[in-house]
Amino acid sequence: MPVPYDDSNVFAKILRGELPAYKLYEDADTFALMDIMPRGEGHCLVIPKAPSRNILDVAPDSLAAVMATTQKLARAVVEAFSADGVTVQQFNEAAGGQVVFHLHVHVIPRFEGVALKPHTGQMEKPEVLAANAERIRAALAAS
Repeated sequence: MPVPYDDSNVFAKILRGELPAYKLYEDADTFALMDIMPRGEGHCLVIPKAPSRNILDVAPDSLAAVMATTQKLARAVVEAFSADGVTVQQFNEAAGGQVVFHLHVHVIPRFEGVALKPHTGQMEKPEVLAANAERIRAALAAS
């Protein structure tokens, strides 16, 4: 039996303006923001505005919009950080590694020989997040 969407999750609160976020990009269907517990420099997230728990219940049009924004962000982070590549990750349900139950896609710039940091729950310094967000926004504006 499917688990219902819980609108008290952190991303729903960000979308409603109840919690702050380092916004990178927004359109009618999606919102992109910095991950405050990054696994690498420039780690960001793309979320749909429509309520969806994960890939198992998202509407196809909403998923398509998320993927279009994910591609936009992937190109921007590679440009902003002169990255050698990019990792795109998406997790579904607790057994699949999902922690926040609102669909979200991780976009992480990658560099040859540099491993991802473990997911420790350690928050990045606000000034680092703000500086990285500015670099990504500038790359988006230039594209």
